[in-house]
Order: sequence, then C-alpha cells, then structure tokens
Amino acid sequence: MAADTSKIAIEDLTRAQAKTELGRLAKKLARLDLAYHAKDAPLVDDAEYDALKRRNAAIEARFAELKRGNSPSDKVGPPAAAGFAKIRHDVPMLSLDNAFAPEDVREFGQRLRRFLDMDAHAAIAFSAEPKIDGLSISLLYENGDFVRAATRGDGEEGEDVSANVRTIGEIPARLAGKVPVRIEVRGEIYMTKADFLAMNARQAAAEEKTFANPRNAAAGSLRQLDANVTKSRPLRFFAYTLGAYDGPALDSQTDLLDRLRHWGFAVNERARACADEEELLAYYAEIGRDRASLPYDIDGVVYKVDRFDLQRRLGFVSRSPRWAIAHKFPAERAETILTKIDIQVGRTGALTPVALLEPVNVGGVLVARATLHNEDEIKRKDIHEGDRVTVQRAGDVIPQIVEAVRTPGSRAYVFPEKCPVCGSAAVRPPGEAIRRCTGGLACDAQIVERLRHMVSRGAFDIEGLGEKNIEEFFALGWLKQPADLFRLASHAAVLEKREGWGEKSVQRLLAAIDARRTLPLERFIFGLGIRQVGEATARLLASHYGTLAHWTEAMDKAAAELAAFAGEKRKPELVGEAWKELVAIDQIGDAVASDIAAFFAAPHNRSALDDLANQTKAAPFEKPAATNEAVAGKTIVFTGTLTTMSRDEAKAGALALGAKVAGSVSKKTDLVVAGPGAGSKLADAEKHGVAVIDEAAWRKLARLD
Repeated sequence: MAADTSKIAIEDLTRAQAKTELGRLAKKLARLDLAYHAKDAPLVDDAEYDALKRRNAAIEARFAELKRGNSPSDKVGPPAAAGFAKIRHDVPMLSLDNAFAPEDVREFGQRLRRFLDMDAHAAIAFSAEPKIDGLSISLLYENGDFVRAATRGDGEEGEDVSANVRTIGEIPARLAGKVPVRIEVRGEIYMTKADFLAMNARQAAAEEKTFANPRNAAAGSLRQLDANVTKSRPLRFFAYTLGAYDGPALDSQTDLLDRLRHWGFAVNERARACADEEELLAYYAEIGRDRASLPYDIDGVVYKVDRFDLQRRLGFVSRSPRWAIAHKFPAERAETILTKIDIQVGRTGALTPVALLEPVNVGGVLVARATLHNEDEIKRKDIHEGDRVTVQRAGDVIPQIVEAVRTPGSRAYVFPEKCPVCGSAAVRPPGEAIRRCTGGLACDAQIVERLRHMVSRGAFDIEGLGEKNIEEFFALGWLKQPADLFRLASHAAVLEKREGWGEKSVQRLLAAIDARRTLPLERFIFGLGIRQVGEATARLLASHYGTLAHWTEAMDKAAAELAAFAGEKRKPELVGEAWKELVAIDQIGDAVASDIAAFFAAPHNRSALDDLANQTKAAPFEKPAATNEAVAGKTIVFTGTLTTMSRDEAKAGALALGAKVAGSVSKKTDLVVAGPGAGSKLADAEKHGVAVIDEAAWRKLARLD
C-alpha cells in the first residue's frame, strides 16, 4: 500500500498517519525483498533498504498496537525460487534490526537494559564484526559430515543449494576435532573485490554476463542449476552463528567463534569483543576508516550481546533478535530535476504524491522516483514541479527528497481533491495528513491494490502472479474480487492465446494458484487486506481464535457490538464480550479492533470473504510446539510491578511457551500474574474468578528457576 506520511518525523505522526506509513513500508519492502533475495538484482542499496526497516521499527515502537506483519521487522526474504528443492529451517533464519547513528546504538543498549530490568549503567558485553555484503547460508552437519545447505529464503524455508555449496573450498566437507552430533553453521557466502574484478573481466572477454557488484556475483554464482558453474566461480565463506545445535553448551559469541575456527571454518579476522556501547562506536569508526582497504565489501557492522544466557532471555521480536543490531554505513546524495508530481492511489484509498525525477545515479543505483508522502510534506519543503532537488537514499525514507531549490519556470503543485482514478471525492479527516479516495471498491485503483496485496508473499503468495498480471486480468474483467483468482482456470483457453502467455505458462500459473487453495489461517487473514492487520496482527488473531469459523463468528459479533455501543452514545454497559475479548488481545487495542470491525460491518467485505472461503481452505492455526504444558494455550495477563524481569520479558517468555498474552482480564482469562501495585486488573480477576499468582509462582510454573 502506498502511503502519505513517509517524510513526517516519527514523533509528529498521528495514529492514523502511522497506520498509513506502516502500510507503505510493507508494500515497498516486499518489492525490494523480491528483487534482492530472489532475483539477485537489488533496486536500492542496503543503506536505503535498512533505513526503511529502521523507520518501520521506530513507528512500531511508538504505536505498538499498529504493528503490521508486512513490515521489515516481520520479513526476511522471499520464498524459495523455482528450480531448487525447498528446505525448511529447523531454526528460522532471522534478519537484523538496524542502527544508523550513534544515538541509535546507545538506545539499543538502553533498550536491552530495560528489557532485562537492569540498571541504566549496568555493564553488557558485546561482540562486533564487519557485516559482509554477501548471501546468507545455513550448513547442516551430522556427526561432523556435511549434509546439506540452504539459503535464507523467507526465513522459514530456503533453497537447497547443497550441490553448489560442496564446490566452495572454504566450506569443510567434514568438521575437524570433536564435533557435535548435529549442528547448523550459518554465515555469509561472498566474493572478494579482487576475485570479482578478475571474474568480471573473464566474463566480459567471453562475452558472457557480468555482474554489478560482488554481492550480486556471489548470489548469482551460488544459484546456478549447474554446480560446475558454481565451482568455476571464486566464492568464499565466513561463519558467524549457529542454527540448530546438539552439542556441549556454549557460553558466548566469542566462545562460538573460537569453536567455529577449531571446527575448520573461516571466521572474520576483524571480529572483536567490546565492553560497552562506546567501544562499539569506536569499533564502527575504525572499520569505517578501513572499509575501502578491506578485501571484501561490507555495508556496516553487526553488534551482538556476547553472553548466550542473556541472548536467550532477550529472545526475539517478530523476525529479529532483540540482542543484535546492524550499524549501517550512510548512503550518498545527488541532485536532479523534479519534472512532475504524480498521484498513486493505494489499497485503502490513500493518495500518495510521487516525485518523477530526471534519472540520477545515487550510490550506484539509478533513481527516477521518490515518494513525497503527503500534501503537508510538499508544502513544508516548498517543493514545486521543475525544482532542482537533492535526493538521498538513506535516512527516514528512501529514496527521499532532502531539499528543493527553486528554478525559473517551476510550478506550484495543487493537491487534488478528487481521486485521479475514479473521480470520487478525496477527503482529509481533521487531524490527519492523509487524503483518501472515498470511492472504495468503486475505485479501480483500490481494487487492483487489494488484489495485489492478496497475492503478495506474506498472504496467499501465488508465484508468477505479479502486479502486471493482476492489472491485465482486472482490465479483462476476470478479477474483481479475491475469490476470482481461483476461478481463473475458466479463462485458460483465452489466456493461452494472449501475448506473453502460452500453454505451459498458463498451466504453471494455475498450478501455483491451486497450490494456495489451502493455506494457514494467519495468511488468509492477512490476505484480506484489513487496515492495520499486517502479518504479525494476523498471526495474533489466528493464534487467539484458532479457526476461520471461530474468528469470523467472533468478528461479526464484535462489529455488531461496536455499532450498538457507538449508536447509544458509547454507553460502557453495551460493550459485549466479543468486543472485550478482541481488544484484550495483547497488541490489539481499540484502533486495530475498530478497523477489523469496520471491515466486517461492510456487506461487500463479508460477501467477498465468504466467497473466498468457499474457494479455499484456511487451515486451523498451528500452535508452536509447547515447551511447557502447564502454560501452553492459556490466556495470561501480567499486572503490577515485576521484580526479576521486565513486563516485556515476561510476555515474550509466555508467548514462547505457547501461551496467549492479553492486556485486560475477562472471563476467558486463565491466569493473572500479579506483582506489587496491581490495581484494576487484580480486581477484575477476583470478579471473574480467575486464578492469581505472584511472580515467584510464575517463574516456577514457567520453569524459569
């Protein structure tokens, strides 16, 4: 979804603006992920990409209830590509959160201390190492012998590149010394600068494909269907972490790096232990000074909490570890002419102004477009069509217009008050920066964007059904509602005769569509495109309600209860149990619940949902393997002050054990963990007859002691 709020400072965002911005980031990053991970053809450099992720995380931190699963923090990469078998990772391969400035690194340290309930000046030991610009890989060894290798993929499932990896000399076929029974060694496949230049020269001399940079060369070389091609390419490997592990306990990252060396892996020689954040920043400055002379490309440094016991306590947030962060190097700027301002209409009707630029090379990438976020941003920066503008590919928004310089003949831009697609009124609610088309499903742009969203990677993930295909089928009248995707077979004969299509390509598409007739409940919910319901929120809903039938029944009731509540001047006694249960789910408050209720209150949405449910099967939510039967499946509320851990750590631990965490107490609550200062929630527990235990009893129940 395109958004209008990208240039507004995070602290100035309203809740509504934050919702739209998170949606824009999700859509933008999905497109960049596909180009980078699956096609080895990045559209932007890493600094740009990581700055987008950073902004997303900061918005989520301020508006926790708005968190979307299609944000950078919830995405790792695209699905495994066609041509390779798929391997499901025993332990997910996660991405890292990012830092861009010294204050980000210091805040990272303070965030760790708050989560661990430590003093603000408590010592935390870190490890630091250069962030290699290559391709992440996971190597499985059993009894010391290499078994298989898999790319990161989407973090859950990657490509089987075992045959190709066997050709890389720096990856041992057998581990040295005493080895664990089973171990996944993870690291980065890369190409040195010298090897890259020499290989490109050979490729050019042979009139074969050359590569833009060492990272693309390494990724392209590894993803060869012929392992002999991979063997001919100068690939190298650095090991830096573990996935699954069945061996003697390891105390720290420093300990692990020593073990990896002992087993026969190359480990980055610049890795170093650091006592605190200031030493991390000194290390960053040192690596930055040496960056040009290093034999390999890097795009920053990685900081990790050194002690593994603290890493286990810190755990993960969405798809990133809390205990690690990547400190990225800044990108470049360039000047060009803004020729025109165009308007894009998103899935929820948001009108997003986009700057059309005279193409300019910024840090090795050709930039021709940049979002302008909203009409206030255009006014704030006094941007006219025809201005000379400075473009930056790093920072809060990427690419972004940093500033504009007036040029003779430039034209002031008047933001439209009607949708440029359907002509409906475009309204801007009081207090919001976003102007939206009121056409709803009468607006072709919104319909197409919703269909695009549905087939996206985090939703139905239909391979081969890209944006252009959606537009083509919509123009032909074949797609109007999501369920129409599963009726495309009726148009197969006509489609085969259209330009760019043929019998085989149509059959591949139909097979990909049929493969998604059954999918997890959380993907089904996310695919509906409900405002504020991203992948993470969809998973929360799926986890709580379990089945599609249960969820839709509860949402219908919640929508009706909210309507009655609003219609009676919001008398509290009219709020029903379904609504109370929905808003009590941790991280789902009134704002998210209201958008869900609005979706279910619209007859055309309910009709489309039922139609889609008739064409597909949403499999019941698959709960994580319970590590504690006494906790798994229980709905738990934490209240009061906890003394041995922070509230966030307690919630994260409960979720990891398979529990549900709620923000308020209802008759469906199973357990309240109450510390000193517990107030109304404790009273509610007594009212509903819910069991109450103290922190010590919780630690015993959760087997934390």
